Amino acid sequence: MWNWFGGAAAQRTKDTPKKAILGLRSHLDMLQKREKHLQNQIDEQQNIARKNANTNKNVAKAALRRKKTHEQALDQTIAQIGTLEQQINSIESANINRETLAAMEKASQAMKEIHGKLTPDKVDETMEKLRDQNALSQEIVDAITGATVGEPVDDTELEEELEQMQQEQLDEAILNTGNVPVADAVHKMPSPANAQPVPSRRQAVEEDDEEAELRKLQAEMAM
Repeated sequence: MWNWFGGAAAQRTKDTPKKAILGLRSHLDMLQKREKHLQNQIDEQQNIARKNANTNKNVAKAALRRKKTHEQALDQTIAQIGTLEQQINSIESANINRETLAAMEKASQAMKEIHGKLTPDKVDETMEKLRDQNALSQEIVDAITGATVGEPVDDTELEEELEQMQQEQLDEAILNTGNVPVADAVHKMPSPANAQPVPSRRQAVEEDDEEAELRKLQAEMAM
């Protein structure tokens, strides 16, 4: 019930300026019509005075008196019109200001309801939690993507396996062609400081003959 009365009172308060403006505009319309009528009366008396200025001075003077009376009434009417227009503008401005203030109050209330218990400290706390969660998420991603399976591979083992593969390929090439590839042969040859000269076939035959002759000589000496 109290809300209903409060609402009705607020509505009456809101309607009061509108009614006042409507009343003032209605009166202003009447004054504007009076202004137009008085101006017509002045013009009419002015014409009468001109027509009788030389022929009938009394009629001309009477017309000029009536003209002066109408002019005074016209001046008053114009002043009243000005006052009413100013008053209408003032009421309209005041009503607009009131409506603007009411709208701003509603906006303020809406902002208050939206924010609720939201404070800068609470925002900072929430943002800090978000940063912590983002950092945790990044750590999890790094842990997943950076994980290794098994033991790390030893480079030495890789080098040995590579050399073995090269040697197998060299042996296969010798078997297939009967010739040692130049590059591989040079690579595989021992250095001159430590290498022993490989005897040729002729040298091997000569050494066998010498050994045979030496054994024959030893046998003869034993006899």
